[in-house]
Amino acid sequence: MSKTATTARHPIEDIPRERYPKHIAVIMDGNGRWAQRQGLPRIEGHRRGVHSVRATVEECARLKIDQLTLYCLSSENWKRPQHELDFLMHLLEQYMIEERATIMKQNVRVKIIGRRDGIPDQVQREMDKTIELSAANTGTTLCLAINYGGRAEMVDAVQCIAEGVKQGRLKAEDITEETIAEHLYTSGMPDPDLMIRTAGEMRISNFLLWQISYSELWVTDLCWPEFREETLRDAIESFASRDRRFGGLTNQGPSGVDACSSGD
Repeated sequence: MSKTATTARHPIEDIPRERYPKHIAVIMDGNGRWAQRQGLPRIEGHRRGVHSVRATVEECARLKIDQLTLYCLSSENWKRPQHELDFLMHLLEQYMIEERATIMKQNVRVKIIGRRDGIPDQVQREMDKTIELSAANTGTTLCLAINYGGRAEMVDAVQCIAEGVKQGRLKAEDITEETIAEHLYTSGMPDPDLMIRTAGEMRISNFLLWQISYSELWVTDLCWPEFREETLRDAIESFASRDRRFGGLTNQGPSGVDACSSGD
């Protein structure tokens, strides 16, 4: 859970850089609930949520986090009222246009994962412009998951692999975890080290199901419009204090081999 800082100096400033997460993924939840608590329309929560996106991206760039992945729109969100979906598409288009200068100034590279179905053409054009403009940037990668679903991603990967087998480019017995990872939307990206969820919900919501196998989870009761730099720092501080064993004993890596010893 998030904590309230008691001093101007945040503990994160004393944490060695190697203890920072390289890739942070965020389920941005609670926009509508925040708005309703304030007596505002749900769409106002989405509008205020953009401020949290801006603050989080800027802080990750400042802290030199390699990648930030934000769950912007799930494949299940299309069930929402049409006026809310229209507003979300408007916000996405507006963000792509208005944030370009800041994205370039901060050396942020933008990528987008998810299916393009249902996203208006004009929104896709602005998305592609921002992706192309920022492609050569070398700072934090900002990956936006839009019309994204973890199960749909796996279906698309399996279909692509099956087609490869059918055409003789792959042999079924040669399919490995690496083969699957290479066919996901996130091919070439590192798996998240830390996954943050706001609004106190204790579920993954079909987000990066394959990629978060060994991610550390951190949940705050704050709704997304309340999320700011201090909250992000609290999450990083918590991450840095954890002993990541990857299914093994202390100081073991993903392979299960003790990093400090080659014997028993």
